[in-house]
Amino acid sequence: MSELDSMPLTEHLRELRTRIIRSFGGILLATLVCYYFSDKIFEVLREPIRKYLPTGGLVFTAPVDKFMAFLKVSFFAGLIASCPWWLFQIWQFVAPGLYAKEKKYGLIFISSGTVLFMIGVCFAYFLAVPAAFEFLMTFGGDADKPMITIDHYLSFLTTFLVMFGMAFELPLVIVILGMMGIVSQEFLRSKRRYIIVILSIVSAIVTPPDVISMTIMLVPLYLLFEISVLIVGRFERQPEGSA
Repeated sequence: MSELDSMPLTEHLRELRTRIIRSFGGILLATLVCYYFSDKIFEVLREPIRKYLPTGGLVFTAPVDKFMAFLKVSFFAGLIASCPWWLFQIWQFVAPGLYAKEKKYGLIFISSGTVLFMIGVCFAYFLAVPAAFEFLMTFGGDADKPMITIDHYLSFLTTFLVMFGMAFELPLVIVILGMMGIVSQEFLRSKRRYIIVILSIVSAIVTPPDVISMTIMLVPLYLLFEISVLIVGRFERQPEGSA
């Protein structure tokens, strides 16, 4: 029997609140540290759009816009930098629902989750975002000139990067569900066509409205799903005491 079976609902909710508070505490601390480097981080984030802007820079329409942009950049960087911490909090919340033999995978969960999140962010920054901008910024010819505000650009870019980072956590989520006995390798294989449809819908919602961006997200998600199907057979829940 796992610890989860003997915990009342109020205890679950209390534990969830604790983990959320600690996660945001870690993100806040990382945000404060990243604010010191916010100008350099902002330059990196501005690079994908730079060549499409007439003056090479973004515009702001209110005195406070640039300051708020630096805060947003700091929070975004803090979210990424604190990835191992909030993944640890997620593991601490999930762990009571696992058998003792399954809890030893905590370090693997945190390290692989961090790597997958970083790969997703980098994949978006170096491949998906440039492809999306190449389509969106050149669509309809060059008669019109872009005037993009800092706020709109950062909202678009950071959402895009975080969504890709989260999407690349798919194998981790599936493996955890397998360890908890919620899904199995057989179930995933039998529902493959429906899962592909769901992944397509998610890709269409998250990415800009063009086929290229959607495909760039859908293909790695599908490959990650197939990898997950192979891995989950090794980790899916077995009756306690079995090999």
